[in-house]
Amino acid sequence: MKHRPGQRPSGPSRRALLTAGAGAGAALVTGCSDGGATGVPAAAAATPSGSAAPSAAAGGITPGAMTLFKDPEYNFNGLLALGASGAGSAEVGEVLTAVNAINSAGLSAQTYVERFRKLGDQLLEAPPGAPADNQTKRFRALRAAQYYGQALFFVLGSDDPGSEEKLYRAGRGAWDTFCGLCEPAPVQATVPYGKTPLPVWFFRPDTSNTRRPTVILTNGSDGQNVDMWTYGVPAALDRGWNALVYDGPGQGQLLFVDRVVFTPTWEKVVTPLVDWLTARSDVDPARIALTGLSMAGNLAPRAAAFETRIAALVAMPGCVEPWLGFPPEIRKILTPDKQETNDIWNKEVVPELPPSAAAVMKKRFEPFSVPAMLEARQGKLFTDFYTPATRVQSLSITDVVRRIKAPTLVLDYEGEQFYPGQPRQMYDALTSPKDYLKLTAAQGAQLHCSPMAPQLHCEVVFDWLREAMQGS
Repeated sequence: MKHRPGQRPSGPSRRALLTAGAGAGAALVTGCSDGGATGVPAAAAATPSGSAAPSAAAGGITPGAMTLFKDPEYNFNGLLALGASGAGSAEVGEVLTAVNAINSAGLSAQTYVERFRKLGDQLLEAPPGAPADNQTKRFRALRAAQYYGQALFFVLGSDDPGSEEKLYRAGRGAWDTFCGLCEPAPVQATVPYGKTPLPVWFFRPDTSNTRRPTVILTNGSDGQNVDMWTYGVPAALDRGWNALVYDGPGQGQLLFVDRVVFTPTWEKVVTPLVDWLTARSDVDPARIALTGLSMAGNLAPRAAAFETRIAALVAMPGCVEPWLGFPPEIRKILTPDKQETNDIWNKEVVPELPPSAAAVMKKRFEPFSVPAMLEARQGKLFTDFYTPATRVQSLSITDVVRRIKAPTLVLDYEGEQFYPGQPRQMYDALTSPKDYLKLTAAQGAQLHCSPMAPQLHCEVVFDWLREAMQGS
């Protein structure tokens, strides 16, 4: 029950919130592009629905060799890196060696950041022996981008949170190096968006100017460009399609450098991208698809509800209420009154919040609040809970899903940690041609965004897109 302004929960209720909230870190941590930095054991973690998270130690959703780290959020990130190996954006031996070193040193944000940052630095150095050719430099840079992204994810919980922008720039530099060595290199440009242009990377199979189907790949919260390589660019190119990668508000350059946070009106982001694409001679304007990974399973459907030139849509997974991805103990802090909310946060919650849980909150809220991001870089916890929390709430698309006209595929995942039940909710609300598919543990494709099976993930998505756009 929400409190009314001026009405506080009882002491026992507040203590229960704090106790549960401290253990709810894993509910806030890593989605495909979402995450956090708590040290809460899996068995103590709460899922967004408030139920117990599957315990790897108990042989649950990540049994045996799938448990790289005992802590579920670090494990999820490690699995993402390991799964990226199939796309060349990681190396199995490099990742497992890093995992072993981190576990030997003692798992923490500090050891995780140090190890993966060092790995990125090493890959950008000249390899031993003969000078590297462009192909070697290319894929070493791609892997470096992955490892810098791994370090970036946990840097706010490390001893040097102020290095966040520098670490982002290192990963972005590695990504741009990789792109410059692709053949053909993607077109790098900026697309108008308010006062802050959107950086884009337009990948093509060749430079023939043949009109081709094109997929706009939309990242989620905290994802980096390299993730869009893993989850779509090679799959598009191998099928003779174009692929557009971009940073939107709350993502990449716009967040870490330009300081622009997420917006609920994602159609204002996608429409300029479609304008830019349709002006090109190598894009078939009748066959432009839109995908959304992780929290972009909310953003992309929102855009498609208003941008009618989208020929097909994929939500990976479907998400109608991102705020429900936060555990109920966190959501209860928010009241209709800003002052009351912030008083509860600053006077009752923050003083009792363990450092690990505080790091989670810093990470989860920075894409929604520039002050929160800047305070986190100073090692401080934000004082305004109300503003970013209400921004997360504003991402609800419950009332607009029915407006979508494009054929839509809604993906779901066995063991979905962040938006359980929401993919089916989106599917049921759709009035357009639609399909629903759950990827499973039997396929090795469990968990949010199938971190261990991005190749299978892409096969499913692009096979569906081919069929959906045949009649376009």
